[in-house]
Amino acid sequence: MPESKHIEGPSRGKTVAPAAPLASEELPIGEPLPWRVEDQDGSVLLRAGTILCREAQRNFLLSHFHPRRGDATDPREKSQNTASHPVTLEDMHLTIGALLGMRSQIGMGRAMHASRVIGFSPSHTLFVTPPMVGGQPLMLMPGENVEIVAVATQAVFWFVCTVEAVCTHPFDYLVLSAPGNIRQLRERKAVRVRTRLAVRHGKELTGPALDGMGVGCDLSVFGMSLATTAPVGRIGERVRVALQLTTRSVDTEFQAVAVIRNVQMAATAGALCTHGLEFEGMSSDQQVALKAFVFDKQDAVSHWAAQAA
Repeated sequence: MPESKHIEGPSRGKTVAPAAPLASEELPIGEPLPWRVEDQDGSVLLRAGTILCREAQRNFLLSHFHPRRGDATDPREKSQNTASHPVTLEDMHLTIGALLGMRSQIGMGRAMHASRVIGFSPSHTLFVTPPMVGGQPLMLMPGENVEIVAVATQAVFWFVCTVEAVCTHPFDYLVLSAPGNIRQLRERKAVRVRTRLAVRHGKELTGPALDGMGVGCDLSVFGMSLATTAPVGRIGERVRVALQLTTRSVDTEFQAVAVIRNVQMAATAGALCTHGLEFEGMSSDQQVALKAFVFDKQDAVSHWAAQAA
């Protein structure tokens, strides 16, 4: 079973000054960002390489967030590990066909790639399909440790396994060790988490152009609220959105097409209008990333609420 990774805590007596907010001229237009952009609470707003298409996007970002360079943030300011009750394989109630998100602890980047459970052994060994990358199976090496987000019937779980065998006959599949370091991300039906995310949006459903900027809030596995300076469309129309999802178990840019289900116009001058969006046609990778983010956020909120009680 893989060993847990030790994470160093902050040094005692050392104060780290917060990064200064970015000035307008430090956010280029029409060029890839050389570093990620974070809000004052450490939330990732834009990933490195993102291109702001218009000055209006930059102005919106500066007006509604407190952007700063992500590479200037001390990594010890990030979320610390939280205590949890021990969870076993039986507690997860995984079934054949259960959706998994998988990534190697080295070499596969931070994105989770879709896989599925195809069997179990009495010793809790897992048999799974290889993760899919660009439509092709990615075969890992025996001995590699992989991080997994499992989407079970009642909850989402995060755990670590070791690749014990790579098999190609009669089809491609992986044999994984019994799950270790299991952490439950509690789930309720249609749970929403409060967010404040920078969302790029556009009317073109394909292609790279996303020339609008808004605030993403009340995110769920089905949709989100999008606040903008002006309506982005009428009820029933579709819009493409892109936002950064970053937690302990997921770190990726999420892009999806969404249907506008309702529009609430701004009540006062200078206020934002709000759209209720429903995601549609998501791939397995998109579902894994979104569910992991939502339930990881919910788990963190529950933990800190309990700590404060």
